[in-house]
Amino acid sequence: MSLIHETDYGTPASHATAMVRLTIDGREVEVPEGTSIMRAATEAGGAIPKLCATDMLDAFGSCRLCLVEVEGRNGTPASCTTPVADGMVVHTQTPRLQKLRRGVMELYISDHPLDCLTCAANGDCELQDMAGAVGLRDVRYGYDGANHLVAEKDVSTPYFTYDPSKCIVCSRCVRACEEVQGTFALTIEGRGFGSRVAAGQGEAFFDSECVSCGACVQACPTATLTETTVIEIGQPERSVVTTCAYCGVGCTFKAEMRGEELVRMVPYKDGKANRGHSCVKGRFAWGYATHRERILKPMVRERITDPWREVSWDEAIGHVAREFRRIQAKYGRTAIGGITSSRCTNEETFLVQKLIRAGFGNNNVDTCARVCHSPTGYGLKTAFGTSAGTQDFDSVEQSDVVMVIGANPTDGHPVFGSRLKKRLRQGAKLIVVDPRRIDLVRTPHVAAAHHLPLRPGTNVAVLTAFAHVVVTEGLVDEAFVRARCDMESFGAWAEFVVDPANSPEAVAQYTGVDPDEIRKAARLYATGGNAAIYYGLGVTEHSQGSTTVMAIANLAMATGNLGRPGVGVNPLRGQNNVQGACDMGSFPHELSGYRHVADDATRQMFEELWGVELDHEPGLRIPNMLDAAVGGSFKGLYVQGEDILQSDPNTAHVAAGLAAMECVVIQDLFLNETANYAHVFLPGSTFLEKDGTFTNAERRIQRVRKVMTSRSGKADWEITLDIAHAMGFRMDYSHPSEIMDEIARVTPTFAGVSYDRLDALGSIQWPCNDKAPQGTPVMHVDGFVRGQGRFMITEYVPTDEKTGPRFPLLLTTGRILSQYNVGAQTRRTENVRWHEEDLLEIHPHDAEERGIRDGDLVKLQSRAGATALKALITDRVAPGVVYTTFHHPMTQANVVTTDYSDWATNCPEYKVTAVQVSPSNGPTDWQARYDDFGRQSRRIVVDAAE
Repeated sequence: MSLIHETDYGTPASHATAMVRLTIDGREVEVPEGTSIMRAATEAGGAIPKLCATDMLDAFGSCRLCLVEVEGRNGTPASCTTPVADGMVVHTQTPRLQKLRRGVMELYISDHPLDCLTCAANGDCELQDMAGAVGLRDVRYGYDGANHLVAEKDVSTPYFTYDPSKCIVCSRCVRACEEVQGTFALTIEGRGFGSRVAAGQGEAFFDSECVSCGACVQACPTATLTETTVIEIGQPERSVVTTCAYCGVGCTFKAEMRGEELVRMVPYKDGKANRGHSCVKGRFAWGYATHRERILKPMVRERITDPWREVSWDEAIGHVAREFRRIQAKYGRTAIGGITSSRCTNEETFLVQKLIRAGFGNNNVDTCARVCHSPTGYGLKTAFGTSAGTQDFDSVEQSDVVMVIGANPTDGHPVFGSRLKKRLRQGAKLIVVDPRRIDLVRTPHVAAAHHLPLRPGTNVAVLTAFAHVVVTEGLVDEAFVRARCDMESFGAWAEFVVDPANSPEAVAQYTGVDPDEIRKAARLYATGGNAAIYYGLGVTEHSQGSTTVMAIANLAMATGNLGRPGVGVNPLRGQNNVQGACDMGSFPHELSGYRHVADDATRQMFEELWGVELDHEPGLRIPNMLDAAVGGSFKGLYVQGEDILQSDPNTAHVAAGLAAMECVVIQDLFLNETANYAHVFLPGSTFLEKDGTFTNAERRIQRVRKVMTSRSGKADWEITLDIAHAMGFRMDYSHPSEIMDEIARVTPTFAGVSYDRLDALGSIQWPCNDKAPQGTPVMHVDGFVRGQGRFMITEYVPTDEKTGPRFPLLLTTGRILSQYNVGAQTRRTENVRWHEEDLLEIHPHDAEERGIRDGDLVKLQSRAGATALKALITDRVAPGVVYTTFHHPMTQANVVTTDYSDWATNCPEYKVTAVQVSPSNGPTDWQARYDDFGRQSRRIVVDAAE
């Protein structure tokens, strides 16, 4: 396979409906009004030389290479900045134009190193291509005069170099940083001949505001900005389109290869989730795939204190089957279970839950969505009838008002964050509901109209106060409610929210939010035009997470902000396949497509296909499994690609549950923290080494394509298949496409999905069926899945986690741009240079009261446990609130978090933990014990004779 070539049309497409006819080089062309001459010529099969133009950016017109002649007009206008007109006659190749273009190219080349043969961009350089395109054969100017050839390189970033000697000052990098990324980290410094690209205030790239998204590198037409891997490995020779395995945005990339070596990941312009953009993780942080710590051979040990012993695949799989059969014979059929992975493919996740239900004979299956977005599933299914967000990401381009609550898109979902910032720069209004001042509150050329810094745990009260304003001030969209919603539930809800106890003034005493700001924000949301809500784990990871999701749904229904582009309720999923893991039936009470195991007709369909009788009783959730293990009735666990010891709350309890089990099987890339308690380790494969699909936060199903041979010898789906066979349950598939075919047969929302259709369309948003053969970008257009939208009473119930004299502060947690989830992947890349350790953000007032200085080691203690980490003094958090991330195992932030959880789904209350912070002079007892145990448990004995 050769490199995939994407046509660059020079300028963005026009979305006008009116068409214009013109003639270009003797050919009649019809294009939408507002199209540039350059794009029209390219669409017609022509090729106008260009350097400063690219279709990812607005036209700029600085390079003077794309000049054309237009009959009836004087001069030679730039084709990139000149729109077409009806009847226009354009000439793109004339002797006059050829002379002008060669003169322009001579000037560029006269101040450019003539090192093409040794340049990293040789064969992939637009300057080189354009010199050939304009017929430049010699340069009349020498290097005797002033030039930039000795300008010093900037190699401060780990992923790309900046070589100003090769810069032609086309401004594409600067414009990409502004228009696509929205960081405004780059500028053109100086004037005339002294002009140069500069990061920040003349700083090194690494020290500037640059977030290493790669937009500037992708935009650069020369070798000025070049990936380090291209310099080291050389130009790629083939590429494969695949899907990023980090967050829930689901960016499409071209994995560009040289042999079996990945050279670079280039964002694919046809990717419908990312539209050609990327972040530092997806673009550059893929080195973990070949990291030296990756485990490539199966390992077994009798006790968790024993060293690991490498074994063959047959021995490892056989050991798993024997142990699981032994446990079930001794303790009963329900004594074992499994956890599916939100990082694995839909097909792999489907197989794990199938193995557990049909092979283990129980419903003890759960997924990491339990601890992040299970309230989304419960809340949205209750209100709308389906457990997923309502819009596609393109929808934000038609939003007039955006409310972001409990999410930090610029860090957690940065590519969507960039699209949101672009819309805000165009004039959309922003409401931020968050206890912390996230970047979106004020960032270059973006400022929130309202920031409501609520006290952690009071989301429900704030949203119900919003609803109070909407109803009491007559802002309800009555036509929408009467046509689309259940009026009985609406009446009860309206009566509830108008109670004075739910007014902004009444709730201020425990939310800490200015009532006037709530009223203004509620009016803006209800009357500002198309209003969309985007939310994250700051909504779901609470004891009232499900209630908050229903409060969001109530607000959207009451104001009619559903069923069209620009509006909706949009959960921002944390991991790449959280949505898919839920879709595939990873919860103990649901089969694929969110159908309850107690439903006889659904269960019978699966039984006939799988040839076994299925349990009609829901199985154990993750916290129930751990409780049962401590109680002695749950003894075996198969974990596919999750690290529950680091990611789940109350680490001490998780450790106790794992330690009580007799056979813990971990299937992963690295010896993660949970593997400290494992008896079998099965090496998994990265997304680069397998075929399958991921489903992103907008319900978009996308292909994952194998670009290199699996280093461990098996894809994850093949491992699950082997375990099933060893346990006596046959599952026969020769390729993941066959698994998807089965998913489509048994899952109504996936009925029209196949690899052939995905390859033809690029991606599909479920539901995809006979009614919607190409998928469904916007849900609930004509009506809700459940029929009529259901309003729910959202009574505010304070969390049981209370502050007091011993623990006076509230801890909330989140993520940072450079790291991902528990850091297993990103910590094994150069991303650690941006975030080497987790820090505790604390307000200056709280720090001063405790005698804490910036950078001091502090003890963070709760009722559940304690950890030590460094303090970062900042007013981004309010007095009384502290904040940290959870990317590094030595911090063990979840040693501190408690067992409190959402009333409906058991989603942990990570976001509200009462804590005390005090100066410390070293690691806590837990950290010291854990580090020693962790090092011991990681010992690997390759040869038993040793």
